[in-house]
Formats: sequence, structure tokens, C-alpha cells
Amino acid sequence: MNTDAAAHPRNEPSRTRSVSSWREHHGWSAADSLRRLAARPLGSLLTIAVMGLALALPLAFYLLLGNVQQMGQALGQDQAINVFLQPDQGESQARLLAKQVGDRSDVAAVTVKTPQQGLDELAKLQGFSGALDALDQNPLPFVLMVQPKPGLDALAVERLAGDLRDLRSVAQVQDSGAWRQRLDALLGVGNRVVLALALMLALAALLVVGNTVRVDIASRSEEIGVLLLVGASGAFVRRPYLYAGIWYGLFSGILAGLLALAIEFALDGPVARLSQAYDGKLHISGLPLWLLLAVPPAAAALGWLGARLVSAWQLRRAA
Repeated sequence: MNTDAAAHPRNEPSRTRSVSSWREHHGWSAADSLRRLAARPLGSLLTIAVMGLALALPLAFYLLLGNVQQMGQALGQDQAINVFLQPDQGESQARLLAKQVGDRSDVAAVTVKTPQQGLDELAKLQGFSGALDALDQNPLPFVLMVQPKPGLDALAVERLAGDLRDLRSVAQVQDSGAWRQRLDALLGVGNRVVLALALMLALAALLVVGNTVRVDIASRSEEIGVLLLVGASGAFVRRPYLYAGIWYGLFSGILAGLLALAIEFALDGPVARLSQAYDGKLHISGLPLWLLLAVPPAAAALGWLGARLVSAWQLRRAA
């Protein structure tokens, strides 16, 4: 037992030196790989640009899809169901029916629009004011604006509209359910397309890094052979190339985020003009901050993976 206790202090400095050497080599590998990238600026920039463009495309489509969804909501995806009452229905009947409909579990709110309010809205439209002045009486009926409960799917909203059509005092029900259902289907397809595109372009970025590292390893095959002959481990030899993959991925991820921000900036002006045409209802929303911050480290991990796969395969061949 005394022998083990005496041996332990001798092993501790050796372990400390080993950890210190491991850290030093990681630091040297990171710095050396960055110097190699800087030594061939054109090739490095082309690789980073190709990867950055590949990673920016899914971000651009994600931005486009999110804003199309917001535009759909602003232009009528969550629009209330308009229930037009019979012309002989007065205000008291309209209020009573509004209370009856509002008690349903699938209805969030009911607003009564009077004929005068409807006439005022028509008067604001271009070309209607002169024609309305010629009317002897208001021909518009009372309208109930029924807002479905949030979270209802298209089938539930369609059922609600069908129940409202069956009411005896109702003349017509105007529902955008079919339009809503088509938009939901298109957005579902768009989400799948963005996901498939992101996977394919991520694979393309991985292949770009892998090919760049493969060329770099092939150009230094004699140096690698000497290192393997003197007993260097595979991890020791491939470490600089792994850091090269990390640098490629990190810089391309930063470039992809900057390109996405540039697309947002380019869309600001046209969307502002479009929003004015729709009374300020349309607003563009940028990519969430967490996504922009997650792209560079995710791209760095992707670059590391590409370099890891190719360097392991190349070193097995060299051995």
C-alpha cells in the first residue's frame, strides 16, 4: 500500500504533462489551420462563399414561408365568418341571435354590424359614394361577424359555418374556409420543401468541406506519411484538418446569416409599400435571433463532420 501511495505522485505529473500537451496541440492545430486558410485566400473564400450560399438558401425560404403565413393571417386566414341576416330582421333580433351564437363553445366572439355601418364602409370605397347618394333607403341587412375560437382546424370552422347557414333568420354566410384550407395545405407543402431543401444543401456543404479537406490531405501526403512512420496517432495527424473544417463551417455560417439579414433589408421597402396598400395590415418579420445565432455553430459542426469523415478515410488509405 505504501508502494502505491509513493507511485501515485510520480504518475500525477505525467498525467498533467499529457493533458497540457493535448491542449497545446489543439491550440496549435486551430491556429495552424487558420493560417493555412489565410495562406490561400482565394480558394478559402470560394469554399466559404459556396457553403454560405448553400446555407443561406434554406434561411431565405424559411423567411419567405413565415411571412407568407403572416400575410395570409393579415389578409383573411383568421377572418371572421360574415353572417348576413334576412332583410326583415331588426336590431333586437340581430342582438338576440348574436348572443345565441356567441354561447357556442367554438365561437370566440360575435360582433353585430348595423346596416348604417355597412353603408359607411361602402361609402369609403372609390366609386361608391355617388351611387349611394341616390339610394332612398339603406338596402343592407344586419351582419354578424363571428370569430371562431383560436386553434380550430379548417373542418371545425366549416362545421360552424354550416350550422350558421341552417339558422332560419340567416340569408347568407360568407366564409373563407376553403381559402383557409388551401393556404394551410400550401404552407404544409412549403414546410416540407424547406426541410428537404435544408437537408440537401446541408449535405452539399458537407461534401464541399470534405472535398476541400481531401485535396489538402492529398497535397501533403508525404508529410502525413512521415508523421505516421514516426508513430504519430491518427487523431494527432487529422486534428488540423478537423479544425480547418470547423473554420470553413463557422465562417460560412456567419456569411449565411449576413446574407439572410441582407434579404430582410432588401424586402423592407417593397413590403412597406405593400403594407400601405392594405391599410398597414402587412408587416414583415425577420428570422428569429436564436436561429441566426444557431447557424454558425451548426455550420461549424457540419464542417467538422465533413472533415472528420474524409480525413479518417484518407488516413486509412495512407496507413
